[in-house]
This record gives sequence, C-alpha cells and structure tokens, in this order.
Amino acid sequence: MHPTAVRKLLHQLRDGQTSVDEVVRRLASLPFEDLSEAVVDHHRGLRCGFPEVIYGAGKTIDQVRQIFASLAAGGGPVLVTRAEPDLAAALLREFPDAQHNQAARTVAWRPLPPDDGAGFIAVVAAGTSDLPVAEEARVTAETMGSPVRTIYDVGVAGLHRLLGRVEDLQSANALVVVAGMEGALPSVVGGLVSRPVIAVPTSVGYGANLGGITALLGMLTSCASGVSVVNIDNGFGAGYQASLIHRLAAPRQDSDHA
Repeated sequence: MHPTAVRKLLHQLRDGQTSVDEVVRRLASLPFEDLSEAVVDHHRGLRCGFPEVIYGAGKTIDQVRQIFASLAAGGGPVLVTRAEPDLAAALLREFPDAQHNQAARTVAWRPLPPDDGAGFIAVVAAGTSDLPVAEEARVTAETMGSPVRTIYDVGVAGLHRLLGRVEDLQSANALVVVAGMEGALPSVVGGLVSRPVIAVPTSVGYGANLGGITALLGMLTSCASGVSVVNIDNGFGAGYQASLIHRLAAPRQDSDHA
C-alpha cells in the first residue's frame, strides 16, 4: 500500500465516508499477505516509497495474477516487468485499465501522477536495438511518478545526434543511459553533465560483445565521473534508481491518489 492510499483511507474515515471496521480490514494485510506460493510485501510502499514490483519471468500466469490482484487491492500502483504477451493479455482481461508496453514487456496499473514542475529524468538510448531496455526504464520511472524525456538513437557512431540534445541532457535531474556494443555512450554523456548518470549495458552486439559483458566492463571502467552502472539489460533497476534520485531533487507532495 502506497502512502497516498493510506492517507486517502484515513481521510475517508475522518469524513465519514468509510467505517472503522473497513479501515481495520484494509490495514489487516500489513505488513504482508501470504498467498502460499508468494508472500506479498504490502508494507514496501510505506518503507521504500513504492510498492513491490512483480518480476514476471519464471512465474506462472496464475501466480502473477494473484500477486497483481493482491497489490491492486491496496490501491496501486502495480508494475509487472518481463511480461510476455500471454501474461500481459491475461492481466489486461482482469484489469482492462492497465497499460501494456509491448517493447518494454511491462504492465502498469494506476501509476503515480507525475510531479508538476519538478524537472525530469532523461532516458538516453544509443541505438534502436536498445529500446526494449530503455523503455523498461522509462515505464518504471513514469509509474513511480517521475516525468521522463526520451533521447533515442544517439549513439557514438553519430555523435552529432547527441550533441544536438545537450540542453535536455544538462537539464535533467538524473539520466539513464542505455547502450550495447562497446558501451561507450555513458562515458560521453558523463562528460557533458553535472547530474548522476546511470549506465545500463545491454546484450545488443556481435560476438565479442559477450552478451553485454563487454559493455558492462566498459561502463564500469568509465573515466567520466558521476557514472554508476546497473546489471546487463536491467532497465527496471536504472529507472527505479533514477526516480529515487529525482525525488531527492524534487520531493513529492503526496496527494490522495490511491
């Protein structure tokens, strides 16, 4: 349950729109709910500022559906990553107002409303082949309520494309930079900005890319200051981290969204 959902519930109690018994029932599942095959952490939104996220890979459709329904009962938001088409279709049948991003392989339900006038996160991708990872980062950050600007297909093979977007790069509160091949783009971006850069190596590339290891090692040995690195193809982790940084730059004023 997200803090805004708790606030709304308490406001409803104060205003006579719900009963004490209903509030007790809603809060009874805190801090967790045992679904037998999964133990849902309903307290994570209060501790960490965003509810538990469902990693769809390796789970059955029914397992994800049960976890999703449990989280949705808390008011949302709910985010599923690595959602293949059959899983996404099953969730959309039950939650038709959820949003499926096929490229990112995500399903999002009731994302937090975006901050107004609080800056933005830039998600930068070297090539079109990197877009699935970049889109996962974008959807994650937006579901967490962070405004995002995308700067796509600006890899180092055509550096003038990146230099044409320097103003956006330098205005962002945090930047997620996604690249495969040799992974050079985050170092270039890190040399242009005074904000945190989160580098995401992808598994895009020919043989010596080694499934993203070459890009990972290149980013870890970046000579640009201010560059940190997440795991290969981990757009989710980068988007989440960027959103936390964005909140430090522009703290949220929680509303009654639930």
